[in-house]
Amino acid sequence: MTERRTGTVPARARDDGAARPGRASLGRGLLPLLGPAFVAAIAYVDPGNVAANITSGARYGYLLVWVLVLANAMAVLVQYQSARLGIVTGRSLPELLGDRLPRGRRIAFWVQAEVVAAATDVAEVIGGAIALQLLFDLPLVVGGVIVGVVSLGLLTVQGRGQRRFEAAVVALLAVITVGFVTALFVSPPDAGGVLAGLVPRFAGTDSVLVAASMLGATVMPHAIYLHSALARDRHAPDGASAGPEATAADHRRTRRLLGATRWDVVGALVLAGAVNVALLLVAAANLQGADGTDTIAGAHAAIVDALGPTIGVVFAVGLLASGLASTSVGAYAGAVVMGGLLRVRVPLAARRIVTLVPALLLLAGGVEPTWALVLSQVVLSFGIAFALVPLLWLTGRRDVMGEFADGRWMRLGGWTCAVLIVGLNVALLVLGV
Repeated sequence: MTERRTGTVPARARDDGAARPGRASLGRGLLPLLGPAFVAAIAYVDPGNVAANITSGARYGYLLVWVLVLANAMAVLVQYQSARLGIVTGRSLPELLGDRLPRGRRIAFWVQAEVVAAATDVAEVIGGAIALQLLFDLPLVVGGVIVGVVSLGLLTVQGRGQRRFEAAVVALLAVITVGFVTALFVSPPDAGGVLAGLVPRFAGTDSVLVAASMLGATVMPHAIYLHSALARDRHAPDGASAGPEATAADHRRTRRLLGATRWDVVGALVLAGAVNVALLLVAAANLQGADGTDTIAGAHAAIVDALGPTIGVVFAVGLLASGLASTSVGAYAGAVVMGGLLRVRVPLAARRIVTLVPALLLLAGGVEPTWALVLSQVVLSFGIAFALVPLLWLTGRRDVMGEFADGRWMRLGGWTCAVLIVGLNVALLVLGV
């Protein structure tokens, strides 16, 4: 196959130096098929998660542990659906929507997706800038520029093959995990408090706002768009795996790929979920009632006071890795959305600069960075429905998915998630938050 290249994300990226997922490679085991979900999982451990989860633990202790558990369970289902759509159809979610929406609605849909992308980038760039300030005492604006430049460098790795990009992102994910989980072993949480936190409840309007920010930071709209493209490029680069022209061998191959994808998604999101829960537990065990913990910088200072400077450095390094990885993945997702909905492909460098500007303006304007992070996650929470509802609509259609269309239980689980997410957002509006 001749690779079709553009100025941004390749329409069908090849796995440089890796076996294509045909019959031969499928027989080599599960491991070569894993990877796309771990790239998407970066969206679930970005600096917005750090702000939302530390805020939750510091303010309410173990109260909202159940929100993270529920959100992560929903994320597993949602990301599997997204990957399944890409594998079966050979097209991404934005591409399928772009084919079905009239021009006016397609542009309007793109506008809201870009607002969500901007909110995503705000969280990621600000988080990386805070980390550089904590580590090297750099001004936030300078740190934001550095994060943007380094993330662009990471994106150039994607142009050399999806496997290489996946490897770079997974390496950063490992750094993130160590950075955010280490403190949990130094100061373990109260087991009784953790169990009590699994009981669903709130403690006033503000706790609902924090829960919404946690949900927005966990079930990420841009990850829903992106995962379908990642799975497509890795597993279905030549087009649909199931359709009127598909053979019995194609269907067997698709079933095998979907089985591997389930392991990929579960493994990646269990890891991401564990990191998120660890952040909340560290804050609940060490930061509750401490002064200044409503900001990441204040939380870092409290961690240093409670657990020592070494843990503080490890935490800041994890935050920096989180910002660098997540902003690269976010820019990749934005290119996928723009290409699918507008059928316009711009150089990743140009897109990186455009989406970097809002975050830098906020930093230059003196906006409190942690509060900007939390509010950005609330924006993401409202954007989830715009990604999730079309996804479930498409995966439930036999004319799109063929024999791989959602069954009764998958449809019930998916729409239950959608109702819960939309219901929480409506609650925010009713409460006047």
